[in-house]
Amino acid sequence: MSTTTPSPSERYRASAERAAEAKTHLGAFAQTLSFELDEFQRQACKSLQEGRGVLVAAPTGAGKTIVGEFAVYLALQRGLKAFYTTPIKALSNQKFTELTEKYGEENVGLLTGDTSINGDAPVVVMTTEVLRNMLYADSDTLFDLGFVVMDEVHYLADRFRGAVWEEVIIHLPSEVQVASLSATVSNAEEFGAWLDTVRGDTDVIVSEHRPVPLWQHVMVGRDIVDLFAGETTFDEIAPAGNPAAAAALPSAPSADDAGTHGFEVNPELLTLSRSESQLNFQGRFGHGGRSQRRQQRQRYGDRPQQETRTAVRRASRPQVIASLDRQDLLPAITFIFSRAGCDAAVSQCVASGLWLTTEREQRIIAQRVDEAGQDIPSDDLEVLGFWNWRDGLLRGIAAHHAGMLPTFKEVVEKLFADGLVKAVFATETLALGVNMPARSVVLEKLDKFNGEAHVDITAGEYTQLTGRAGRRGIDVEGHAVVLWQPGTDPAAVAGLASRRTYPLNSSFQPTYNMSINLLAQFGRPRAREILESSFAQFQADRSVVGLARQVRSREESLAGYAKSMTCHLGDFTEYARLRRELSDAENFSSRSKSRARKSVNEDSLSRLLPGDVVDVPAGRAPGFAVVLSSDHSSREPRPAVLTLESQLRRIGVDDLEGPIAPLTRIRIPKSFNAKVPKSRRDLASSVRNALRENRPPSRGSSRNNDFGLGSALQNQEKKIADLRRALRAHPCHGCSEREDHARWSERWWKLRKETDGLVRQIQGRTNTIAKTFDRVCDVLSVYGYLEAAEEGQQGISTDGQRLRRIYGEKDLLISQALRQGAFGDLDAVEVAAFASVLVYQAKREDRGLRPRMPSVSLETAVDIVVREWSALEDVEEQNKLPLTGEPELGLIWPMYKWARGRHLQEVLNGTDLAAGDFVRWTKQVIDLLDQLAKIPGLDPRLARLCAEAIRLIRRGVVAYSTVG
Repeated sequence: MSTTTPSPSERYRASAERAAEAKTHLGAFAQTLSFELDEFQRQACKSLQEGRGVLVAAPTGAGKTIVGEFAVYLALQRGLKAFYTTPIKALSNQKFTELTEKYGEENVGLLTGDTSINGDAPVVVMTTEVLRNMLYADSDTLFDLGFVVMDEVHYLADRFRGAVWEEVIIHLPSEVQVASLSATVSNAEEFGAWLDTVRGDTDVIVSEHRPVPLWQHVMVGRDIVDLFAGETTFDEIAPAGNPAAAAALPSAPSADDAGTHGFEVNPELLTLSRSESQLNFQGRFGHGGRSQRRQQRQRYGDRPQQETRTAVRRASRPQVIASLDRQDLLPAITFIFSRAGCDAAVSQCVASGLWLTTEREQRIIAQRVDEAGQDIPSDDLEVLGFWNWRDGLLRGIAAHHAGMLPTFKEVVEKLFADGLVKAVFATETLALGVNMPARSVVLEKLDKFNGEAHVDITAGEYTQLTGRAGRRGIDVEGHAVVLWQPGTDPAAVAGLASRRTYPLNSSFQPTYNMSINLLAQFGRPRAREILESSFAQFQADRSVVGLARQVRSREESLAGYAKSMTCHLGDFTEYARLRRELSDAENFSSRSKSRARKSVNEDSLSRLLPGDVVDVPAGRAPGFAVVLSSDHSSREPRPAVLTLESQLRRIGVDDLEGPIAPLTRIRIPKSFNAKVPKSRRDLASSVRNALRENRPPSRGSSRNNDFGLGSALQNQEKKIADLRRALRAHPCHGCSEREDHARWSERWWKLRKETDGLVRQIQGRTNTIAKTFDRVCDVLSVYGYLEAAEEGQQGISTDGQRLRRIYGEKDLLISQALRQGAFGDLDAVEVAAFASVLVYQAKREDRGLRPRMPSVSLETAVDIVVREWSALEDVEEQNKLPLTGEPELGLIWPMYKWARGRHLQEVLNGTDLAAGDFVRWTKQVIDLLDQLAKIPGLDPRLARLCAEAIRLIRRGVVAYSTVG
């Protein structure tokens, strides 16, 4: 391939540009680096230097954080402040360490929810929520702020925390330059256009190029096989700088399409997949399949197990790591979507005798690990699993997940970055920002449990996870390895690897705290305008344009359909309406008969009383029986009965052919015991006597009817008959072209419904954020946080001013707990325990019965907050707002014990909490207590109790993990 040689004038111009750049801040910054800036980095830094904001979207590991570091450098050179915001504390800690090493301890600070180090420094690393809180409090720290770096800005799509990013971007002073750093997203231009709207000049710089080529593989047994045929890397699958090209690729191409879209799946994998399919086909339908199914039914019942068969013997986790080691593909991160799975993987590798470290490396690891553990109380080391963790690290193997102690995770990160730990088993949280690049990334499975169901990972998630492979400046290439599972479709894997659609969609919703802060600072009209400038509304408005275009097109088609169904005998629109009403009524009648019969049958069952003698028409025990116990509360009642054969049964709607009513009644003796055969026989004899004597029911004879079913069905049949008469009497009924007109009418009606649906979508998306804000304000007014002021404006009440300083998902509930005196009778230990109720979120499977409270005062406080939550939920439902989460009581006892000075072992005993989880939730409790203690005008006694509670729980592993 020939290249054009630059002309002398072009060489001179390039030389002049380099000389000019060397005299700028960018030139000086570039001199401090040990590598040449990439073109996208240079472009972004130039934009910042020239006074514009930037959005940089680039793959993981491409080096976009250099742009953020240049923003910090510019601020220091110009005598301004720079804030570097991150979504998670672990990333804040990491960035704080890096910047401190570069600019010195006196110039760099750290602010997270529970940590404050040198907060007045010219460069402060912080979580995004801290900056949001500063903006609402109009903090003095914002003075002289020149740059804000928003690392991992794509977090604004997070449905729980994403709104914070938009709040910060909207509320930052206009003179502040924002450097937004994002993973590769498919709608970067849309996001950049919004930034340009709310922040002023913003350049969008997108790079799809990976500095380290990424190769895709599948591990079949212990063999690593290329996913694509030929030399196909990440950049070649989707053209560099063109995310649209990647988006256009199919998500799961078939083998027949191989090569059509610029890549070809490895034929070896396709052959394996086909042979596996044939094996399973033969197993189910070929020779011997019938006998196998018969054996399965005998073993498992009527539903045979449909396990996918495979000729591939899957490698164990130690074998996978050993294979990677043999091919020089370590260090590697293996993503397992389960904490328990990560810990089990380390145990399996240790048990297999796998060693990945030299004796020299083991000595270095032992020294660092022992240094990390020396400040942890010896009593806590065992419960923290310190010795097992240390044993794994010495071998170069570790886990990394949210259940670990933050300190342990930091040690793993540092040892991995230094090449001492060679294999890390991690959950997907590691992919979200923590800087731990590896030579290889392994995916055990391509599906995960999302809290409700097992779902396939998306192409965006695949890219995020595999993006960790390939260390810039260390590795020549990176490697992504997917483990072959029974049923693996190589074409689908290729689709994931080649399609990087990761759209950034806003999750912005006005909260109580956000709304009351906006009202306090700007008033209601201006607050609505600010909210309408959100990215959420920006996206909704853009979608409305496309919907409106569809509506206009459909309206033109409707006019044509209406013309085609015109009838010279009369109004065919009216005739078509009668036909449609008749069809709907007939369908409804058919469905309602079935539903009504089932409902009436259930109602008749629920009315049966003990002693009623009934005739069961069908089911397992047809015939006469006496009701032993009623079932009023169940949705599908199943009362217990005794048959004439002295058998105990339950009867349900499936045993009935219509409503069931008592034939007679008998008295069941108080001494009757269903477990005693003689008691059953005696009662059955009483039933026979009552039937022979033909006694009428002594009471409740009104139960022996059709429960209104007959009259309801008669009304429906009358409506159908009336519609048929009206249809026959209509002039258009005699039209010779009636059916032709009717076909056009059906098309018109179907299109009308679709068009009306689009119109409703437009109405729903227009001013959606402002409408939600209005409903939030209505709730705040109901609770007295807003009050009438002069000239019809709304003012903020004293309670409203307090709500302005409460940040969290349960902000209004916390404020109500304060307002209703829930904290009133608590001591410091109880305050800590009660605060856990307002922050803790249990996993769905961990939610159980309400525990007994440690004290009467806590019982009272919990009763208050549960009552307030129940009332608040009713108000939110009425106002069509997202519901505030239920107070969770699962952390009360552990927090109570911890605040009383108990050992960690005793605190966690009897719970499913991991030590890392307990530390994380304790820090959130500290954050809430710190917020409460700083509320202006708070009862001084409660402020002192909050401070004392913080002191009681910030100890041991919690205090040791403060920077974490």
